[in-house]
Amino acid sequence: MNLNVIYGAIFIFSAIKWGDWKNWEAYYPTFLFLMVGDLVYQFLFFKHSMWEYVPIGSDKSWAKHTHIAFLVMLIKYPVTISIFLGHMPKTAWKKIINILAWTLIYTINEYTDLKLGALIHKNGWNLWWSAFFSFVMFSVLAVHFKKPWLAWILSAIYATFLWNIFNVSQDILK
Repeated sequence: MNLNVIYGAIFIFSAIKWGDWKNWEAYYPTFLFLMVGDLVYQFLFFKHSMWEYVPIGSDKSWAKHTHIAFLVMLIKYPVTISIFLGHMPKTAWKKIINILAWTLIYTINEYTDLKLGALIHKNGWNLWWSAFFSFVMFSVLAVHFKKPWLAWILSAIYATFLWNIFNVSQDILK
């Protein structure tokens, strides 16, 4: 089984079916914001990962964590942003429902990966933290689309919160 090809196909199908590509330029800064956030995490936590992608099946012949992380950034994130922001409701309570729906989608995807052995949690991270992270992430992405500077501030606060909750030592840094 080539899990990442299957995921890629699902996301490409989703992009074609539900993505709002006519407005991609409006979503591009938010996509970059999400990608930069993941790249910063990958860089800072290189020696102290909270989770790690594990190639399974035929993915073992070509993939490492880094390959999978880049595929997520280059395929999953733009598709997610295009659908998430492209179908963002106008009313506040419907926005919350949209954020909760995407939190559920990402949590189910992660649960599936955990059960298949394609992902492992480390250093105290678990599925509940991932679900909470996804909720915060989608909330901040919605903010970023309208007020990027506020999203950067919220992200810095949240990252500091997680760094302290998980008691991450400064020793992991170069």
